[in-house]
Amino acid sequence: MTTILYEHPLNERIRHYLKLEQLFKQVESCPASDILTCHQVFFNSLFSIIDVLDRSDIRGELVKDLEKLQQNLVVWSQAPDIDTTALEFNLKTSVALVSQLRIGSQAWCQLKEDVLLASLRQRFAIKGGSCSFDLPQLNFWLHQPEAIINKSITQWLSLLNNIKGALVLILRFIRQRASFKCIETESGFYQDNGEGLLLLRIKLAQDAQYFPTISGNRFRYSIRFMLPCEQNGRRYSNQATKFELARC
Repeated sequence: MTTILYEHPLNERIRHYLKLEQLFKQVESCPASDILTCHQVFFNSLFSIIDVLDRSDIRGELVKDLEKLQQNLVVWSQAPDIDTTALEFNLKTSVALVSQLRIGSQAWCQLKEDVLLASLRQRFAIKGGSCSFDLPQLNFWLHQPEAIINKSITQWLSLLNNIKGALVLILRFIRQRASFKCIETESGFYQDNGEGLLLLRIKLAQDAQYFPTISGNRFRYSIRFMLPCEQNGRRYSNQATKFELARC
């Protein structure tokens, strides 16, 4: 059965992680061969990544989470049926990432000093400010040979490798904390205790005519299922609802 996955963070740290994860997917979905068409997505996503990293202590949070992961991996290594090869690989990866993230000046900061990116970033912050007549240097860059464009993109994204690598590792283990369980409600509403949880993951059948809206924090959460509505955009669903939930 084809399903749609919805995820909802239960604290601000995980909210930042998920936001960055999506932004990384967006920049990586823009190949140099098609940059003329998708450059708006690429640069908006890249500048959003810089803004998130600039305004919050993502590096510090990643280091803390990686160190917690290392402690857990050491504990899990005592389990009788553990995959030692995978465990050692993840442990070495985590240790290497922590070492790289602890470096005083982070590589991604070079993105703020890049001359081309700095000139584009100011205009991209203005709605409609990235038109070709406002940014002739962008228009010039977009019409360079593919090899030159690819080199620039590869260089820019390589400066974010440590951040992305840490995100991928941490979010993978967070998502593996819980498996999906089938839940049925009679009224289209569900709530439960959120203590100790970081992330909610909901799966719905693709042909389901409702979608979840989630509110909550680390103490309690609620899921209200909604129906599309032409007049108001959406309305409450009071019908019996079946979904899968993973409480990570």
